[in-house]
This record gives sequence, structure tokens and C-alpha cells, in this order.
Amino acid sequence: MAETLHENLIGEDLRFTHPDWGDIYVRNKRPANVTSFAPDRIVVLQHGATYGSTAFDVPVGGLSWMDYLAARGFDTYCLDLPGYGYSDQPPQMDEPAEANPPFMRTTNAANCLGFVCDRIREHREAARLCLIGHSWGTAIAALYTSEHNDHVERLVLYAPIWLRTGGEKSPVRVDGEVGAYRTVTREATLTRRQEGLNEAQKLTVMPKEWFEQWWDAVTEAQPGGGGETIRAPNGVVQDGQEYWQAGKPVYDPAQISVPTLVTVGEMDRDTPVYMAQTLFPLLTGAPWRRLAVLSGGTHTILMERHRMLLFRSVQQFLEEAPPAANAST
Repeated sequence: MAETLHENLIGEDLRFTHPDWGDIYVRNKRPANVTSFAPDRIVVLQHGATYGSTAFDVPVGGLSWMDYLAARGFDTYCLDLPGYGYSDQPPQMDEPAEANPPFMRTTNAANCLGFVCDRIREHREAARLCLIGHSWGTAIAALYTSEHNDHVERLVLYAPIWLRTGGEKSPVRVDGEVGAYRTVTREATLTRRQEGLNEAQKLTVMPKEWFEQWWDAVTEAQPGGGGETIRAPNGVVQDGQEYWQAGKPVYDPAQISVPTLVTVGEMDRDTPVYMAQTLFPLLTGAPWRRLAVLSGGTHTILMERHRMLLFRSVQQFLEEAPPAANAST
């Protein structure tokens, strides 16, 4: 159902029924009175391991990333994977976590992302679109792209997950046997968001009211709405154990043959800067690529004081002409 946000933007909530996973929730924001978009003006944002797509459209400080993109002429989408947010909850989530194995592995997630992208491309009659992945979402978007380069215009890997060689523990983990899903509390989430920050930074990097605004939106998207906890599928945890922590990537960066931006906040503790720096030179198939380290930001810079560094860096990448186009000027 479409909703007029103001005279320039329209928001719409969609649901696409996947044959194996049920309804997938998709949020769309776009310029009003525009119905045709070129491939380089269609963008899909893919969330990470725990919280669904809410962060992309929570207007902290009066502006969300989706607002920013749509106001600049982009047909902008985000989706909740099955088991996350407003999408259907698989039956495993109605049983005790230990009763079933982990589900929604990276390969499953890439399939769901591709399914949504196909529906969007069909709707817009576009051969390709742009992808933005955050955290685990970078692995999902990169895996999909590596297998479907002909469907992707440009790729953004924001806070990319890569082989964990720095000795730090993964922030997305389960102690003991890994069941179907995990439960995450508000308190644990706030602690994770503030890890490594001094007392002054805890107050300024992400103001408390911004965190509360986002957390309320996250919990509202869960079945029943509201509360101090959320649940998230554990497929990503299983992949972490079998791949990233075991020295095996889920995808081959050399198989990506579209322009690619790799970007990360300098204070990111979840996916430290070394991951982006290690991944970047492996993208040998990309016709052109860029690595950007953003000052003053953590893993969730999209909801922090320095978020405009992320928004502007990504926007420049999405809109600029290929380097060869300006070679003679």
C-alpha cells in the first residue's frame, strides 16, 4: 500500500511470496510521480545478521538512508529475509531453538535476495539494478553478484565480513550447540554498539535517543511488536563457524565483474578495517573499484553522527561516470 510521505517522496510496503520461504517483506521509497527508472537508479539494500532492514529507513536526526537515496532520484528498496523483521517467520521459530538446526544460511539468503531482485527488475522492466550490502549482507550481495553479474549494475560492500584473522571473536556467535535461532536483548545490543568507545564517544557517536528510536522500530517489526528482546536465525552463525572463522570464504571475490565500492567505519569492531583492506585487492574482476575508510564511525555509521560520510561516499559511487569516461578531460 502506497503512502505519501511528502510532496516529493512516496513510501510503499510490498510482500513477495517465495515458493520455499513464504512472504518476504520489502520496503520501497521513490520520488513521487516517477514510474520509470534506469538500472543505475534502482538500488536494493540488504541487511546483516541480526536486526533486519529497519536501520535503512529509521529517520534518526530526521533523515534515513532510504530518504537520502530516494530524494536523489533513486528507486530504493530494502527487504527482511525470512525469519527477520516483517517477513514470514519459518515454523522453526515457533519451537524451542534447540529443537531444530540453524536455518537461513548465506546461500539461502542470496537466493531470497535474488528472488526479490527479480521481482523488482520485472516490475521496472530493468535488466540490472544496484546492490548495497551491510555486514553479513555484504556476503549475501557479493555471493549473488558473483553468480549473476549480468543482473547487477554496481555493488556496495559496507562493513564487509571477511576471513576473521585478527584474533577477535565474532560478535554473532552462540555459546554451545547452535540451534535454529538466537535471542538478543536490548542491553546486549547497546553494549555491542558501544564496544571500544570511551564515555564521551558513547554519548556522541550514536546519541541515546537515536538508539532508542531504532530499537523501538526493530522490536516493533518482530511478531507481537515491542519488547526488550528480538530473535534472529542462526544460519549466519553456522556459516561463521564453517567458513569465515575456518579460513574459507563463502564467495570468490574474483568472480565479481561489476564496479564495486568497499567502505567501513574506522572504529568498526564487528568487521574491523583489516577485513575491508584484505578483501579489496581480491576484487580483481571488477572493472573499477574503490576502498573508503570513514572517520568517526563504527559498524552502524548509517545511524551515527558521521552518517553523512557514508551516504555521500556511496552516492558519489552510484552516480559517477566510469573512470574511462573522463580519461580525455
